[in-house]
Amino acid sequence: MQLVVGLGNPGREYEGNRHNVGFLVADALQQSAGWPEYKRKFSGVWTRGELASGASVALLKPQTFMNLSGDSVQPAAAFLKVLPSDVIVIHDELDLPWRDVRLKFGGGHAGNNGVRSIVQRLGTPDFVRVRVGIGKPPAGFRGGGADWVLSNFDPIERAELSDVIARAIDAVRRVIDDGLASAMNAVNTKK
Repeated sequence: MQLVVGLGNPGREYEGNRHNVGFLVADALQQSAGWPEYKRKFSGVWTRGELASGASVALLKPQTFMNLSGDSVQPAAAFLKVLPSDVIVIHDELDLPWRDVRLKFGGGHAGNNGVRSIVQRLGTPDFVRVRVGIGKPPAGFRGGGADWVLSNFDPIERAELSDVIARAIDAVRRVIDDGLASAMNAVNTKK
């Protein structure tokens, strides 16, 4: 069993935010895999199913707001008896250019408060991250990084979003089906 976690903020006002790309990827994975509708549990919503390979997966979207994501992930992992190394967290990444999708295992939180909360609650940074690049704020943007992540995708980004989401889902599937090392070779290699 693997626990896949899409990070974001609950509520309609956050739906189109860059910070919610983890939710968007989770929803697209749930729909494309034909898994049951989400149910409320673990201070979040979750579902479970199998990939085409037969791998068993639980899918979680914490509803705690980003900075308390660990308050949802840790109880889910404990209930499902999933080791931290079998947790895959999908999140936005300011330090990656828009459209980049990269895999990482362990390490720091890169300023993402959702990842920071998960590290604190799991007691280890040793879990897989699917990092979806949203880029840094462009010149002339009024506000800082927090304002940028909580702003909506612009029309050009929205047009490219389905491709980014598809590549993030592919990264998740590769980690589960092929193992992390093979997945990192495939996903992190510059095309």
